[in-house]
This record gives sequence, C-alpha cells and structure tokens, in this order.
Amino acid sequence: MSGLTYCARAHVQRTFEQLMNVLPSQLKEKPQVILLAGGNTPFRNDTDRELPFRQESNFYYLSGCSVPGSFLLALYQPEQANTSTRLSVKLSIPKIELADLMWSVPPPTIEEAKLLFDVTDIAYSSELQFAIDSLLQSHPEAVFHTLPRNSPLFPTLSEEYTTTIVASETHTATDAYLLSSLHKTRLIKDENEVSMLRRANDISSRAHETVMRVLGNAVQGKILQGKGAGIDRPLLPGEWLIEKEAEAEATFVASCRREGAVHQAYLPIVAASKRAATLHYCCNDREFTWGPVKPHDHLNRDAFAHGSTPERQLEPQVLLIDAGCEWDCYSADITRTMPVGNGGKFTEKSKQIYSLVLEMQQQSMKTLRPGIHWDTIQLLCHHILVEGFLRLGLFKGSKDEIMRSGVSSAFFPHGVGHSLGMDVHDVPSASKPINNTTIPQDNIGHPSFYTYLRLRLPLAEGMVVTVEPGIYFHEHLLKAVEESEYVNRELLKDYREMGGVRIEDDILITSDGCENLTKVRSDVEWLESVCSGEI
Repeated sequence: MSGLTYCARAHVQRTFEQLMNVLPSQLKEKPQVILLAGGNTPFRNDTDRELPFRQESNFYYLSGCSVPGSFLLALYQPEQANTSTRLSVKLSIPKIELADLMWSVPPPTIEEAKLLFDVTDIAYSSELQFAIDSLLQSHPEAVFHTLPRNSPLFPTLSEEYTTTIVASETHTATDAYLLSSLHKTRLIKDENEVSMLRRANDISSRAHETVMRVLGNAVQGKILQGKGAGIDRPLLPGEWLIEKEAEAEATFVASCRREGAVHQAYLPIVAASKRAATLHYCCNDREFTWGPVKPHDHLNRDAFAHGSTPERQLEPQVLLIDAGCEWDCYSADITRTMPVGNGGKFTEKSKQIYSLVLEMQQQSMKTLRPGIHWDTIQLLCHHILVEGFLRLGLFKGSKDEIMRSGVSSAFFPHGVGHSLGMDVHDVPSASKPINNTTIPQDNIGHPSFYTYLRLRLPLAEGMVVTVEPGIYFHEHLLKAVEESEYVNRELLKDYREMGGVRIEDDILITSDGCENLTKVRSDVEWLESVCSGEI
C-alpha cells in the first residue's frame, strides 16, 4: 500500500449512488447489494510457481484489497429505509493455511486486515455463504448486483454463492447495471486516487530519464563496450550499454522495480527507427545505433565491433518508448521519443517532426478544461498537423480542402488520448459512450479523425486523461495517400525512414484548466542535452 488510507467505503457509496441513477423505478426503493469476487493467484504451467498477482480493477476500487481469493458483499439502503446504517461493506479474505506459510506469502489475519482495509466488517471467506443467507433473510426483496456473469473479463463468482439468490422469488439478481455504474464512478478520481497516479508518474518519469541518461553516457564514452574484466565478472548495471530495444526496456523496468513498482501498467513499447511507426509495436528485440555516426560508418560494418551484426543500422534514428508502471493498481502511461545514432541529437528532419508533435501536445494542453469536448482536442491536433505539413512542404494546396479530405489521418491515425486510472484505457463504457450526442457540430473535420478515439466526452473536473499526439510514416498507411493531390510525394521520401514520433503525458483536469502529472521533460533542448550526455 502507498501509506495513505484507500477510501474504499467512499467508492462503494459513490457507486451505489450511480446505480440509483440508472435503476428502473420499480427497483429503486429496494435494498441494493453488490456481490463481487476478487481474482485468484495464477500459476505458470507445470511449475506450481505463482505468477505476479494483480487484483481485478473493479474489485480493488471497491475494496482496496489485493489479497487473492477475496470477496466483497456491500449493502446500501435507500433514503426511505428506516435504519441508521445505510451502508455496510463486508470483506471476506482466505484463512491462513499451512501450505500458505510453507510455499508462499500468507494472507493477512483478520486483526491485520482490520488495520489495512477501509470496510465495515472483515471475515473469512468460509463464512461468506452464511453472510449471504443472513442478508437474504434480513432484507426481503433486495436487489443483488454482480459484474457480467460468465465473462472471461472478470473473476468467476461461484454458483454456490448465487444459486440461492437466483432461486429466490422475492430477490432480484442482475448483472445489467453494476459495470456501467462502476465505470462512470471511476471516471472521476478522488484525491487519494490522484496521489497514486502522481506516484506512478513520478516513478515512470524517472525511468524514462534513466534510459536517456544511459544513452547519453554512452555517447560521452563513459560506458565502455567489451566483455568486462573477464569471464568471472559480468558487466554491472552502471557499465551496461543500451544497443537493443530490449536493453532499453530492461533498464526502464529495472528503474521502476528499484522504486517499488511491482507491475508495469502495460507491456512497454520500445521501438527504434521505422518500427516507431507501429503504434503498439511489441517485439522490442532489434538493435539500434546509440552513439555518434561518422560520415563513412555505413561502409564499415566493423565500426561497432561489440555486438555488431550485418543488420545493424548506422543511420541516425529515433527511439520511441511508450511505458509506465503501476502504483497500487493505478497506472502511468508516458511516451518519450528520443534521438539516437547522431551523438544524441535529432537530425533536421526528425527535429521538424518532433517539434510539430510537441506543438500539437502543448496547444492541446493549453485548451484543456472542464466542458471542452475531447473531439475538439482531436480536431485541433489535425489542424496543427496540416498547418505544419504545409509549412514543411509535405502538404500542398488549400488547408480547408486538406482537412475535408482526411489525408492527415494517414500520418496521425489514432486518438489524441484516453481516460487513465486503474487501467490504461480506463473505463471504456463510460469514456466512449455509444451515443456521442455532445460532439461539436462546427467544423468537425473528416470522419476518419475520430475512428480510433477511446474518449468521446466533454471533460470534467477530476478526470485524468493522456494527451499523446503523434506523427508517423507507416508504409502501409502512406500507400493509401501518397498519390493524393495534397501530398508532396518527392519530399515525403526524405521522411519515410524516420518511423514516427509520439509524446504522451498524463493530465488531471482541474476546476479551471489542467495539471500535468508527468514530470520528465520533453522539450528539444533538454532532450538533446540529456541524450548526448551534455548534462
């Protein structure tokens, strides 16, 4: 835990209130019950070895409990109920077994759990059925809410706990309302949640900078290539040289683990050169050139004797790292694109594109405030991209015609960001409603601008979103537009090899604007100074 009290009961209260807003009128006056199962520890095949456990997000949101095999039983009574206790939250945890003590880390005792979790009552899981039966007897006509049953997305709630509820003639069991209500509630973060998002961002920001500084040390010759002092002594972390995407990933993850972050929020994306044009590149296994590239290095494949392969690229490149850790189940999602292979400096073309993406991001963040529809930010980014490409000569013709043509979607194909919280693409049913009726109607641009948007709402105070514009030169996407009357095909050849640029920060929407939770800088001067080892 982070050391702060996780406000589980407040989350349960807010979720019940949201439920009351969507329930049919015939159910609203009845007692409401939430019954949830937490996740169980996964195991690696044929090893009996536990895999890292991460609690299911909705269960953690309502309980603050990361103990595998736990259950939540919460009761809410409407205002009309003649009772002094309208809310109760019961957490059930496994009892310590001898095998737990021998093989793994045991769950907490009841006494320990009472100090850890913000709930009304704590008992052992073996007592859950009795608690359900008691609730059925004491609250006739209660409505039991669960997450979608028989869904692989959520922990399975055993039939032994639901059979008596479903069979009851007076009680209602439904999975139609809870998930959407939870998503709407989770969309707005409280102070405690923001503090954990800050911590995840702080750790991840330092991890991004760690990779940059290791690259900079290599450029300065402060990391010597070689096999170390002999077969008896491997290279130590301070002597590592990042020459492969996998080595950059390992450095990032090691930095997060060193600061206590158990999980990455998602598998890191580490892509150099043309591979940076693949949005969710997953291989992270190719080499790249880290240091100064001399004029004739491309003629000399022995220029880098250590680890050289015939496939090694010696052209200046960019390295895109999209990665963030979790802190107590809350995620960071940060992307930095850094120069490699040119003494830690951007080439002229890559600096042009990087600066344009940075402008897209900075102008977006200046616009963020409650009430602004996210589609407006998406459209703004396309306006800036088109204007920038016209300045560079990559586009030609009328800006208005280019906007109407949708050709810019080939270079910026994804959404400018998404909701962020416990999950990276947080609360999808709430952040992207099926009926997007509040979309701005003036100058909405081409429909392709909005195809892959994961957020389509007016912003509200307490939301946390990513702002991650990008520009890419992906061969598959370029083929669809390179013959366009608006594209300068000859000039485009000079940019095709650079891959892509994305810059992503995590942003809290405040009462009158926004706050950037991401600390690692992204301006060109600082990036080049760090990646070249000058500072």
